[in-house]
Amino acid sequence: MVDNVLDFSLVTYAVGIAAAFGGGFIDSIAGGGGLITMPALLLSGVPPHQSLGVNKVSACLGTTVALGNFARSNLVLWRVALAGIAFSLVGSWAGSRLALLLDAAVLGKVLVALLPIGMCATLLPKKERKQTPLPHSGPRFWIPVAFVCLLIGGYDGFFGPGTGSFLILAFHWILRMGLMEASATSKVLNLASNFAGAVVFIVNGVVVWSLALPMAAACCLGNWMGSRLAIRVGPAAVRRFLTISLSLLLLTLVWQYFLAPSMH
Repeated sequence: MVDNVLDFSLVTYAVGIAAAFGGGFIDSIAGGGGLITMPALLLSGVPPHQSLGVNKVSACLGTTVALGNFARSNLVLWRVALAGIAFSLVGSWAGSRLALLLDAAVLGKVLVALLPIGMCATLLPKKERKQTPLPHSGPRFWIPVAFVCLLIGGYDGFFGPGTGSFLILAFHWILRMGLMEASATSKVLNLASNFAGAVVFIVNGVVVWSLALPMAAACCLGNWMGSRLAIRVGPAAVRRFLTISLSLLLLTLVWQYFLAPSMH
């Protein structure tokens, strides 16, 4: 068993649990929780594959809690979410195939240039605009849903960081959802993706359960508190935490593709 091979210090457990709570809190509102948990685990000495496995298991359970809160508040647009899963999976498969042919660093640098523009357009304080709901059937429903889920699924398979945040932005701008509905509906696709990833890591025996279980508990608590805050405060909470999530992504990309290579 993996747990017999890896012996983590109390500091590693403390950092992992704290990161899982903070990541779950942010992820439940605006996505991007992995931008907190993954660096924390890696910097604490958890090997990369075990970090991915632990993160996926805890995120899967945490997202379930957030989704439950949003669903009880009738914020999830189930027709969009359930229709989008198949397209998202196809997009993810295509993106992962494309990643074998192209350089992900190019996309990383393009995102560094585009992220500040997207952040300003979406996150600067403004009056919440009236959204025109999507029709429930026909080409005007299926075409934009397919486009968004294929596009973001492809991004997830090809590159990955910040997928939850980009889902919220795409749902908001392209599918014309309010920020609350966009955040809630994105959790269905997040859960499907996290579940698939968690199963792969569990089957391959790389999940360190002694670390994964306390982190999952902390992640569930963070997701519960974050989703309750979002429901209580409304779109302003989503906008504020999208600022944090996308700023973390921007800093991560700048470090990875511009600063880190120059230090070698």
